[in-house]
Amino acid sequence: MLDAKLIRNNPDLVKQAMRNRNKNLDAEIDRFLEIDRERRTLIQKADELKNEQNKASKEIPLLKKQGADTSEIMARMKAISEQIKELDAKLSQLEEQQQTILYSIPNVPHETVPVGKDDSENVEIRRFGTPRNFEFTPLPHWEIGKALNILDPETAAKVTGARFHFYRGLGARLERAIVNFFLDTHTADGYTEVFPPFMANKDSMTGTGQLPKFAEDMFKLEGLDYYLIPTAEVPVTNMHRDEILDGATLPRYYCAYSACFRAEAGSAGRDTRGLIRQHQFNKVELVKFCEPEKSYEELETLTAQAEKVLQLLELPYRVVALSTGDLGFSSAKTYDLEVWMPSYGRYLEISSCSNFEDFQARRMAVRYKKGPNDKARLVHTLNGSGVAVGRTVAAILENYQNSDGSVTIPKVLVPYMGGVEKITG
Repeated sequence: MLDAKLIRNNPDLVKQAMRNRNKNLDAEIDRFLEIDRERRTLIQKADELKNEQNKASKEIPLLKKQGADTSEIMARMKAISEQIKELDAKLSQLEEQQQTILYSIPNVPHETVPVGKDDSENVEIRRFGTPRNFEFTPLPHWEIGKALNILDPETAAKVTGARFHFYRGLGARLERAIVNFFLDTHTADGYTEVFPPFMANKDSMTGTGQLPKFAEDMFKLEGLDYYLIPTAEVPVTNMHRDEILDGATLPRYYCAYSACFRAEAGSAGRDTRGLIRQHQFNKVELVKFCEPEKSYEELETLTAQAEKVLQLLELPYRVVALSTGDLGFSSAKTYDLEVWMPSYGRYLEISSCSNFEDFQARRMAVRYKKGPNDKARLVHTLNGSGVAVGRTVAAILENYQNSDGSVTIPKVLVPYMGGVEKITG
């Protein structure tokens, strides 16, 4: 969440930042400031009463020692005590209202983020590879998967419901191969591998920004304070919630495989065929904790490390900088990696690499100290998909398909496939 001081001292800056995000939050910001003024008035009044209370607590023993009547001052202290109790209750209500507003305001975009109304105004940064010219009409990955008997959404629909898949045979092997290839590549680049829980509690979901804003997009376990994670970002970033890290250990890099679960309310009809938009999918996530001064340098290296796996797979892709209108709720700046999909005739997102600055760290109270006598500072957090596994399978099936219906395995994956070089019917 944003620093309350930023809103208090620079409300116009925050309002404009929200407009750049294509959101008008003037009313919410004005309400925050109104509550803030009221809260400060009440704090001052409560402090005055507490000072009077402290003063009286010193006077009463002296009066009693002198044999004076203390009934009047005692009655006054009882009244003051009741007033303080009422003020504290009111303050608690106001602080809760402020917190609710803070939780609803997205991050302020970094000054380098292109201003735009939506994804149509994202800015392409670079491309890798050239889309293949097919001598035949390329099929979509769901048709390839069905013909090769490696993707089975029909059985998954019977067992669970729409937008789930069974992988079969070499399809399951390919998914597993990609996960292991990603993890091996990223750990070789200095990331520490962790295998996180696939469920997280409310505090963790709030810490990384999924709650309360996006509750409808979550799968919550009935009767429990647990949610199925939408990404490994949630448990991995929350590993250090409420901690003060040793600055000498920064930056910290983590990579994690997890299954991901998203209800994706409101996305019906968007890419619901095939593997592009599933309720359950696999992903390898990259997470960084670093000092604020180095976070944008770390964003560039994070993006390059996510790109590396696509380069090794020889999949054509491009990198785009998201405009303010397409930026995620918690992000200050995001690069999307978009892979070429022949059947779509366009690039589709396969990874998002984001710098959240101190937005998540403030929610989670993740700080660091360079020395034992230094003041604790909020870290900056970053994360990126390294990359979405199901979408990688889809991209391989489409880009490596052959005219006879087979699919060639990318060279870098052949060892992970036990030497299998081609999936045939």
